[in-house]
Amino acid sequence: MRILLLGAAGFIGRHILTDLVAHGHDVTAVVRSKAGLETAFPKVRFLAADLSKATHEADWSAHLHGIALIVNAAGILRGKDMDAVHVHMPRALYAAAVNAGVRRAILISAISARPAVETDYAQSKLEGEAVLRASRLDWTILRPSLVYGDGSYGGTSLIRGLAALPLFTPIPGNGNFSFTPIEVRDLARAVRIACEDERFSGQCLEPVGPDTFNVRELLARYRAWLGFGKAHFLHVPMPIMRLLGRIGDMAGDGPVSTNSLMQMVAGNTGDSAAFAQAAGFMPQALDDALNARPAQVQDRWHARLFFLAPLVKAALVFLWIASALLGFFTGAARTMEMLQALALPAYLADPMRIGSSILDLVVAGAVLFDRRVRWSTMLQLVVVFGYTAVLGLALPSLWLDPLGSLLKNLPIITLILVHGAIGNKR
Repeated sequence: MRILLLGAAGFIGRHILTDLVAHGHDVTAVVRSKAGLETAFPKVRFLAADLSKATHEADWSAHLHGIALIVNAAGILRGKDMDAVHVHMPRALYAAAVNAGVRRAILISAISARPAVETDYAQSKLEGEAVLRASRLDWTILRPSLVYGDGSYGGTSLIRGLAALPLFTPIPGNGNFSFTPIEVRDLARAVRIACEDERFSGQCLEPVGPDTFNVRELLARYRAWLGFGKAHFLHVPMPIMRLLGRIGDMAGDGPVSTNSLMQMVAGNTGDSAAFAQAAGFMPQALDDALNARPAQVQDRWHARLFFLAPLVKAALVFLWIASALLGFFTGAARTMEMLQALALPAYLADPMRIGSSILDLVVAGAVLFDRRVRWSTMLQLVVVFGYTAVLGLALPSLWLDPLGSLLKNLPIITLILVHGAIGNKR
């Protein structure tokens, strides 16, 4: 079957892609960037598209020839493009699909997509469901609970990060928020079964595993699995959690956001028996999945880095802003000293000092807003190497400064490289 899969590069989307291909389906995978994917999945046809901008029928018409079914696994938890990705893009896609003769569509929604859940994420997902139901396609909607697996993203990454914190394991509020988690490969299997069996048309299913846990129980299990010992819980009042969520919102990609917090509070439980009966199989239990795949050192790295990654970013932003401010207000003497050492005219002092400070602010903005950390990493390295070369040539005595004026650039370069390696969360 020829299938168009949206969100194929995501945590859930990649597993759906792998399962569909393994069972002989011809998949066209829609991704934001094809970088590295064509090599990783040589049997798959990839289509690069910015879904937030693909909101007109003409954006899709040329890509639907021969497609029998659409699987929409695209989604974002926060940001200004949420309605575009969840509502406007699918409306255009489904309209183009009807005109192209596509018969069916499957939407991966969320178990929290309910009128009572007032987050913009839940309401946007709910509106996206309504768009699919209103189309003339045969539709199936899957609303999974918390999805976990060998890797992680979103809620499961947060749980791993909390479980890995030293001394105490923080719990939001009383920790009684419940989940019925499903292993990602079981969710992918359910999607593939829905693709292959038209009896699921017109149905809304809630893919969930066999067991329900509250946050305390999940954190205890993940901490034990990671090998960090028994959890000692520290309850964090919800007002503080909401404040941390707001800080995460302002940062843009902080580890905690208002939406992720409210989605947790909303409850994410489902009927295990009902899903197993509908899907024709019982998903794997969380304890069995964890026992079958013992945690490796990479899992512990990821868990420990979850909260360190935003701290690294914040430290680099602070460094560049502080450097700019110091250059503006206290850098005149050192700039003049450098010009004299290089035998350059004194009138260049202010332009050089102010220009380098402005450059530092530009670098700070790049680190702050470059979500994929590619060009901001290169920019930082070029600037640090440039500063080091010029100062090292003009004032070589700085290499012997007991306060490490230039030697400190070596660990800073390392920190920039670490941020470049871990900063892209996708």
